[in-house]
Amino acid sequence: MRIDILTLFPELCEGTLRVSLLGKALENGILDVHLTNPRDFALDRHHTVDDTPYGGGAGMVMKCEPLFAAVESLREHNSLERVVLLSPRGRRLDQNLVRELAQAPDLVLICARYEGVDERVSEALVTDEISIGDYVLSGGELPALVLVEAISRMLPGVIGDWESVETDSFYDGRLGSPQYTRPPEFQGMPVPGVLRNGNHAAIRRWKLKEALRVTRQRRPDLLTDISGEEQALLNEIEREAQAPERENTP
Repeated sequence: MRIDILTLFPELCEGTLRVSLLGKALENGILDVHLTNPRDFALDRHHTVDDTPYGGGAGMVMKCEPLFAAVESLREHNSLERVVLLSPRGRRLDQNLVRELAQAPDLVLICARYEGVDERVSEALVTDEISIGDYVLSGGELPALVLVEAISRMLPGVIGDWESVETDSFYDGRLGSPQYTRPPEFQGMPVPGVLRNGNHAAIRRWKLKEALRVTRQRRPDLLTDISGEEQALLNEIEREAQAPERENTP
């Protein structure tokens, strides 16, 4: 999969792309990421990429000419079917969107700076606007890297054990179950016995139940499309939650 990132600060991305699983994906040719600086396509000798907004207002706005020219320069290598603007007004990034984007043969990610981009970029160039959350950053580089890493985990060969992806939080619409490793007891806190007894059916049931428990506690909005098994476990969790209340009732 090829991803082209348009950024005024390619140095913000270069280091992250060289390490850990992303670096290995690039080294192994599973993922191909290229950085393009819109400043290289500015029309004046000062390489100007921003200007004051019409109608007044604070800050500067990224000009449309360098962005259009930068995207057009990619046409020989990128289909340009998905041109994404990282924007606070975009669709909120979630695992379903990550899966959708991971099916594309290539992507273009535009990292905005200053007060944003000329609206004509959104109207005529961009196919998708994506936000990673309801807060403000100085630019789109970090959101672009978040998107690249999330997508990379969906590409076959990036994660050594595909099961480890399937147990990630949000992979199946639930938060992940608690995880433990050695030692079996630490400061009076033991690892649940079910995880050490070798009964794979019991372990699978425990992990599903605890994933549902933590999702119910912290992100109940994710509990949609419940299977019969999940509903039975949620009923069991509800009874367990009510049991201490009954015990304390006079």
